[in-house]
Amino acid sequence: MSYINEEEILKILATVMDGDKNIVEKGMVQGLQVQDGHVIFAIVVPPSVGASAEPIRKEAEEKVHAMDGVLSATVVLTAENEGGQASGASSQGGGHQHGGPKQAPEGPLMPGVKAIIAVASGKGGVGKSTTTVNLALALRDMGLKVGLLDADIYGPSMPRMLGIKGEPSSSDGSRLDPMEAHGIKCMSMGFLVEEETPVIWRGPMAQTALIQMMRDVNWGDLDVLMIDMPPGTGDVQLTIAQQVPLTGAVIVSTPQDIALLDARKGLNMFRQVDVPVLGIIENMSYFKCPHCGERTDVFSHGGAKDEADLLQVDFLGEIPLDIVIRETSDGGHPIVDQNPASEHAKAYTKIAEIMWTKACEKRDAKAAKMPKIVQ
Repeated sequence: MSYINEEEILKILATVMDGDKNIVEKGMVQGLQVQDGHVIFAIVVPPSVGASAEPIRKEAEEKVHAMDGVLSATVVLTAENEGGQASGASSQGGGHQHGGPKQAPEGPLMPGVKAIIAVASGKGGVGKSTTTVNLALALRDMGLKVGLLDADIYGPSMPRMLGIKGEPSSSDGSRLDPMEAHGIKCMSMGFLVEEETPVIWRGPMAQTALIQMMRDVNWGDLDVLMIDMPPGTGDVQLTIAQQVPLTGAVIVSTPQDIALLDARKGLNMFRQVDVPVLGIIENMSYFKCPHCGERTDVFSHGGAKDEADLLQVDFLGEIPLDIVIRETSDGGHPIVDQNPASEHAKAYTKIAEIMWTKACEKRDAKAAKMPKIVQ
């Protein structure tokens, strides 16, 4: 494989035209990064152009990917408002950004979505993504139209958990169609980047890509969109909490003290931006031996319930530590889908029912507070 550098890539991109000038000459190429044959960059367009520039993005991606030495090419569209700030990007953090207040996206992000629930955790490794996908499948089994947004830009996992391969297409030529599996619509950065390719972006680019996966995707009519949040309380999490009309948030934690400490930070972040916290889930709550039936509290037990009581939020339920849950998720057939009659699947279903009831209550209460228009 030959070595590829930024100069060669820019020469190829100079053959991609936007009107009477090429995209390099117009300064539309930003954030170009090349690492071990993997190429990532953004194409900046005016907000008035938006997703209609998809053919330019696609042409640029295809030309770069065809270059000798390029293993993968990932290109995102990003719109800049007047003043040079990327649409959807926070004014905080590093990267290519400009001063000025943070601007919310223009118009509704997903007008056909009735409820949006974020599933978050204060730290990684607590099983948040596994919990999210199984809750989404449980909601599907309740007869709801469900979508799933993988908001973990840097470590997407939903393509593998749902067993989806390939890239999304566009039926209307301007917006992407979500991928589908197990009766759920899904969008993830994992569909746009090869599995082993790292996404090396500063905060504003990641935030813009996230907003695109909501605004520029044909989600259609959904009863609920589940958002698998990245762990922690950084730029991406704050973007979702501030700019997405969340119905509520769910916090996933394991029972040990260090996980609960970080979960508390995540919970307080949602409270600070007035997002209702629907409750806390204790994952890896206990281990039950499949041979003798003996129960062991590997990471202690009941810590999340105690924390919920302390913080005055609801405790939604507990999920055991079991290799079957891990194996079915890694294999693309989560336990709720593969064995809905199992004890573990029933635990997810019970939590999903409680969560959905609380989400509906919050949504209806918010709607009741909306001013009535008198004709």
